[in-house]
Amino acid sequence: MMDWTDRHCRVFHRQLSRHTWLYTEMVTTGALLHGDVARHLDFDAVEHPVALQLGGSEPQDLARAAKLGEQWGYDEINLNCGCPSERVQRGAFGACLMAEPALVADCVKAMRDVVQVPVTVKHRIGIDDVESFSFVEDFVGKIAEAGCSTFIVHARNAILKGLSPKENREIPPLKYDYAYRLKQVFPHLEILINGGVKTLDEIELHLQHVDGVMLGREAYHNPYVLAEVDARFYGDTAPVKSREVVEDALIEYAASQVERGQYLGAITRHALGLYRGVPGARGWRRVLSDPKRLKAGVSAFEEARAQLRAGAFNERDDTASVTAA
Repeated sequence: MMDWTDRHCRVFHRQLSRHTWLYTEMVTTGALLHGDVARHLDFDAVEHPVALQLGGSEPQDLARAAKLGEQWGYDEINLNCGCPSERVQRGAFGACLMAEPALVADCVKAMRDVVQVPVTVKHRIGIDDVESFSFVEDFVGKIAEAGCSTFIVHARNAILKGLSPKENREIPPLKYDYAYRLKQVFPHLEILINGGVKTLDEIELHLQHVDGVMLGREAYHNPYVLAEVDARFYGDTAPVKSREVVEDALIEYAASQVERGQYLGAITRHALGLYRGVPGARGWRRVLSDPKRLKAGVSAFEEARAQLRAGAFNERDDTASVTAA
């Protein structure tokens, strides 16, 4: 999720769930080896456990990038073999790597040779019109031989030509059974499923067949879905945080970042879905996405909360009117 799950997003999500693993946006080897390493790798300690997702196809470059990730304190290095964007394809990595399992195996081995943290792979179930289960079975088997034991399976094909990344998330049909079959064929491997999952009930159903579930855009657009994850799947007995408590933590974090010169909108943009479905949420979002209002700093949250209160009042008023009628 390039340009989405940056460090501000991850700190916000960590306020909702203490135990889920968080993944960075995909960072290319070129950005790390020839760019500003701190800008790409710096993160807040509260984010742990957190995985660095890499994009690349040169084994030695990936090894150097993975080593940097370990040195900066990441808990896992994940190789992206699932992104179908044309920009990524031009760099000869992402989903197009599924056509070259031997190369991916070399990449995984090169990274495992230089780091102690786990090296994992995120991939699709096929590319273009390749529909056979044997394709993804052979891919996983080859990479497993290189020492990878954890696979995150986006249960759709990646169409490399003719579909946009958004269309690639919607048009190719989901085939969850392919991920289930991978777990049956490779019971010793950790298989996680990804793609189209929206509710905790769906997660529970998938966990009857695989070892884990990755939420992507649903967690971003509807972040409060994460609030009950710890209690339901990790046995955490701490009270589920209210949206208001999560917002308080976000305000505290935002204030510290603004003091360091960070633009408030770079933080609030990740939290706009916090009150999704709550009366007044539209006004709350409007305030926290308005550059003019954000110039006021964290006091903008006061105006945003006023919008929530007004929305709740209006709903009560509407209910009273209906009842009276």
